[in-house]
Amino acid sequence: MPARVQSFVLTGIDASPCEVEIDVAPGGMPGERIVGLPDAAVRESIERVKSAIANSGYAFPMGRVVVNLAPADLRKEGPVYDLPMALGLLLASGSLRAGEGGIDLRRAVVAGELALDGRLRPVRGALSAALLARARGAPSIIVPEENAREAAVVAGVNVYSARTLAEAVGKI
Repeated sequence: MPARVQSFVLTGIDASPCEVEIDVAPGGMPGERIVGLPDAAVRESIERVKSAIANSGYAFPMGRVVVNLAPADLRKEGPVYDLPMALGLLLASGSLRAGEGGIDLRRAVVAGELALDGRLRPVRGALSAALLARARGAPSIIVPEENAREAAVVAGVNVYSARTLAEAVGKI
């Protein structure tokens, strides 16, 4: 069953919902594919995500990996989907469980660029993402530490920040 992590599409200063779906099919020809109208930066993100997962002490799932960024009719731009993809891959592979402790990933908005060593880098649109989270009834947002102050301006949303992928995983 595919893992799902909520993120956003930024159009100007407005954020729209984006569901990052990850399906890992064991066996068959291994490979990765990102669908859902991704730009070049999004298509390249799988390489950052693979390195960040490995360098954070986790195993990248074996098999055919398909990442769907829904809705498919909105263009996805930039590295904002790195962290949602990484968390979705860890969920899909069973290395991480949603809703068993801290943040419930099924109800949180997630955004962040990953460095190859697993560090998180800031992304554009944290304020817009927090406004989207509040409007959709999502109680939490997970962002890189550098974006936390911007997102915290929005009342009614719990802002969780992390410096690394491992730190983000530790909050879930």
